[in-house]
Amino acid sequence: MLRFLLPKSIKAPFARYSHGVEVPAGKRLVLCSGQLGIGPDDTVPEDAGAQAELCFRNISAILGEASLTLNDVVRINAYVTDRIHMRPYMDARDRLFSDPAPASTLMIVSGFTRPEFKVEIEVIAAG
Repeated sequence: MLRFLLPKSIKAPFARYSHGVEVPAGKRLVLCSGQLGIGPDDTVPEDAGAQAELCFRNISAILGEASLTLNDVVRINAYVTDRIHMRPYMDARDRLFSDPAPASTLMIVSGFTRPEFKVEIEVIAAG
């Protein structure tokens, strides 16, 4: 059983995430490389929220190869190229993850390998 860490002695999370997640002995870990909002046909949605949804869809497919789902995610690292993309990313994340939510970090970066990419997401899952 995962243990979600939300100590009362520190500031509560700013959004839907846990400060930490304890993974018990015996669980398998799956580490996903950063996924971009690109479809199998090489299409990239213009909207940052749609890119985030596609990133999570790609992550779900990777986890499926290991017989895991998004429910097994214990850590999210997300990157957006502008502050205006934070809310669309967070809306997508919040639709897919309920409480207790995984540990999470969101960073604003200067860009990715192609200029049309606005969001990149990597995860760690335990199952």
